Amino acid sequence: MKMKTNKIYIIDVTNRDGVQTSRLGLAKLQKTLINIYLNEMGIYQSEFGFPVTSHETNYLNANLELARKGLIKPMILQGWVRAIPEDVEKAVNLTHVKYLNLSISTSKQMITGKFRGKMNRNSVIRIMTDACDTAKKLGIRVFGVNAEDASRTDMDYLIRFSLAAKKHGASRLRYCDTLGFDDPFTIYNRVYELAKKVKIPIELHCHNDIGMAVGCSVAGAKAAIDAGVDAYINTTVNGMGERAGNADLVSVLLAIKKSSGFRKKYRLDPRIDLSKAWKMAKYASYAFGVPIPKNQPGVGDNAFAHESGIHADGALKDRRNYELYDFEELGRGEPEIIETGRKITTGEYGGIKGFRNVYGKLKVKFKNDLDAKNILELARYANVHTQKPLVDDELLFIASHPKQAKKILTVRP
Repeated sequence: MKMKTNKIYIIDVTNRDGVQTSRLGLAKLQKTLINIYLNEMGIYQSEFGFPVTSHETNYLNANLELARKGLIKPMILQGWVRAIPEDVEKAVNLTHVKYLNLSISTSKQMITGKFRGKMNRNSVIRIMTDACDTAKKLGIRVFGVNAEDASRTDMDYLIRFSLAAKKHGASRLRYCDTLGFDDPFTIYNRVYELAKKVKIPIELHCHNDIGMAVGCSVAGAKAAIDAGVDAYINTTVNGMGERAGNADLVSVLLAIKKSSGFRKKYRLDPRIDLSKAWKMAKYASYAFGVPIPKNQPGVGDNAFAHESGIHADGALKDRRNYELYDFEELGRGEPEIIETGRKITTGEYGGIKGFRNVYGKLKVKFKNDLDAKNILELARYANVHTQKPLVDDELLFIASHPKQAKKILTVRP
């Protein structure tokens, strides 16, 4: 099979959908580190938050400043809003965001069950197109339109909705399998028909309610490319997300790069650097406070562990006997060392001597005592937000970008 010409791009939604995991969340500093790591990993775009939510404003603008400084670049930072003109206007007024996803429900269930007579199919399309026109008018460079609950939306209406979005300037259509209702076969058929008839790039947003988010994501991407358009897959780190979660970032990448149906047949965004996967997964696990399952593909403790005699013997003779890919490809292999003796940390009640000791180990030098005290104050506030010992990269970020760190840590009611 000749390799397809269209590409698959990754849009990670950890900082928008992943943080909506019930009873969990991320501090703004942690969201910033995830954006930095995603950029290092070559991810095309991060859906980095909610531009109409006031406690996100400083974080969003600070991350956009970091993008202008080159720290988060070339990855695109895109916000999520409802597909109504008021949200687009508020997003532009509160933030400097230039990329948006506009979202509205399209299924009969949600139009009747959520809107309760306030909107019908025609008014859903009308308000969505009004939001698109507002986005263009206010200088949003690129915007996509999300069909929430697309998997339970009848195809004739979904096509009509998508054609209207395209006509009013949408760069792509997000097909949302909001309840994990699709399976890989149905999503392939539906996305193929949608892409063929609308001729617009398709973004796959799949939930894992019945355990098929990764399978549906790659099947939907295959359908889009087979129909002649680019595909964008939404992921979250470690599959975090509402209810049973979203499509796991590393699993999706492995499926595209290593599975028999995709390997050397479908083009993945060439910027992707899988060697950053281990670091990314470990940090997200620490930040969310959710352990990585031992059997998690690629990054779980047992992903490369062999115990049965036949397997161990085979793996020792030739790793390819029982390993489809190499652990080094994911950035694994270094031993994890945990300090069991004296350990000095710095936190919300930390003092200057302990603080200097911690930063000294990181080989960070301060201009003077005032500079050190200012960074200490930021580190204290950061610990108030995270309620966890700050990791080295968080400490280095604060020292290297104190202006943006201060903005990220400032949340006003």
